[in-house]
Amino acid sequence: MIVKNSIQPKILVIGDLIVDQYLWGNSERISPEAPVQVVNIKKKNAVLGGAGNVINNLKSLDADVDIISVIGNCDISKKLRILLSDINVKTDYLVEQSDRISSKKSRIISSQQQVIRFDIESSEKINENSERAIKATFTQILKDYDLVVLSDYGKGVLTNSLTRYLINTANSLNKKVLVDPKGSDYSKYKGAFLITPNKKEASEATNIKISDKITLTKAIKKLKSECDLEIPLITLSNQGIAIFDTELTIYPTIAKEVFDVTGAGDTVIASLGYALATNQEIESAVKFANLAAGIVVGKIGSATTTLDEINTYESSLNNAQSLNNIKKLNELVKLSKELKMAGKKIVFTNGCFDLIHAGHINYLEEAKEFGDVLIVGINSDESVKRLKGQSRPVNEQNDRALIIASLRVVDYVVIFKEDDPYNLIKAIEPNLLVKGGDYENKKVIGEDIVEELKIIKTTEGRSTSNTIKKIYSQKK
Repeated sequence: MIVKNSIQPKILVIGDLIVDQYLWGNSERISPEAPVQVVNIKKKNAVLGGAGNVINNLKSLDADVDIISVIGNCDISKKLRILLSDINVKTDYLVEQSDRISSKKSRIISSQQQVIRFDIESSEKINENSERAIKATFTQILKDYDLVVLSDYGKGVLTNSLTRYLINTANSLNKKVLVDPKGSDYSKYKGAFLITPNKKEASEATNIKISDKITLTKAIKKLKSECDLEIPLITLSNQGIAIFDTELTIYPTIAKEVFDVTGAGDTVIASLGYALATNQEIESAVKFANLAAGIVVGKIGSATTTLDEINTYESSLNNAQSLNNIKKLNELVKLSKELKMAGKKIVFTNGCFDLIHAGHINYLEEAKEFGDVLIVGINSDESVKRLKGQSRPVNEQNDRALIIASLRVVDYVVIFKEDDPYNLIKAIEPNLLVKGGDYENKKVIGEDIVEELKIIKTTEGRSTSNTIKKIYSQKK
C-alpha cells in the first residue's frame, strides 16, 4: 500500500496530446439512408487523451505535473489549453506549430457501447524548429523534476532524434525515463529506465510471437538487451505485468469487473511513474500499477483513480477477493454480457473439485491460457452425491467453491444443482468449453453452445479418488 506523501513528486510528461470527445446517446432505429444506427445524442464531453490522460492519472494521484508538447493553431489546440488549465497544469511549455492540427478522437457511445470513432489530426513529424524548442526547454527545466514520462502515441512529437536526446540528457542527470512506446522500432528508446509495451506490441518489436512463458521470456530479455533497459517490462492485459530481473516474474492483474480498457496503459505508466518517483522499489511499483489498472478498467472511458481509491480497493481485495469471485447465476449472466462487450474471450469448465490436487491446478492453469476470463462451475453437494455416491463430497460446496475462487487463474465460480452444466453453459454462453482427457473422442454436454471445445490431458496418477484411497490405506 502506498500512502500519501507529504512532498508531491514532480513529474515531467512529454508526448502527444489528444482531445478525447465522447458523444453519448441512444439508438432506436436504423437509418433509411444506409444500414447504420441512428444515434440520438443526449450529451457530450471532452477530456484529455494521449499524454493528457497520463497527466490526468498523475494529477489524480496528487503528483505535481508539467507537460511539454507540440500543438497547432486551431480550435482543438485551444480546447487542449482549456482542459489543461482546468486541472491546474500550466501550458507554458507547449510549442505552437502553425501548420499542425492537434489530435481529436470522437467516440459515439450508444447504450454504453462504442458505435464508431472518427479522428481529426496531423500525425506527421514535428518540424526542426519545434524539436529545437523542446530540447531547449527540456535542458533548462529537467533538473527540477524527479522523473520523466514519454507518452508516445505516434502523432509526430517524439521523433527519433528528439527521443534519443531526451533519454540521453535525462540519464546524464540520473533522472529515470519511463516510456509508453509506439511502433515496432524501439531503437529510439534505448537507455530508458523502462518501457511499457503490451504483449502484441512487444511481439511486433522483437519479432517473437509471445504464446507462453518461454517466448515471453525470450521477448522480454531481447527488449532488455536491445534497448539497454534497466527494467524490461511487458503488460499482459488481464494476466498482469511481466518483468525480468534474474528470472521472469508475472504480477497478476487485480480487477473485480472489466467494462472498458480505454486508457489502461496510461494508468499503468502513470502509476509506475508515481510509485518510482516516491522511491518505491520496482516490485512495489508494479503491484501499485496493477491495483490502479484494476480500478480504471471497471469504469467507462479514459478513467483515472486516486490514492484513496487504490488503498480502499487493496483492502477490499485482501479481505474478500475470493468471496467476491463466487457469483450467483444471474450475476454471472450479466457479467458475461459485459465481458463480451469489452471483447473478452470467456472460458468455462466444471467439476466437483472435491479434494484439490496438482492435477486440478495444472488443468485450470491450462484452461485459463485459452482465453481471457475463466469461469468454473462447481457441482452442488446433492449432485456430487448422485454422481459419486453418498460418501462424497468430502468438502461441502461452499468450501469447495471458496478454494477454487482463491486460485489466481480462476476469475469466477458458480455452484449449480443439476447433474450436468448444460443449462449453466446455455445461460452464460462462454466462447470456449474445456474438459479433461476422459472426454477425448466423446460427446461433451454443451459443445453445441460454444464456439470451441478444448480437451486437456489429465495429469497422470492425480485424482480425488486416489487421494481418498491413500488416506484410508494409511489409517489401516
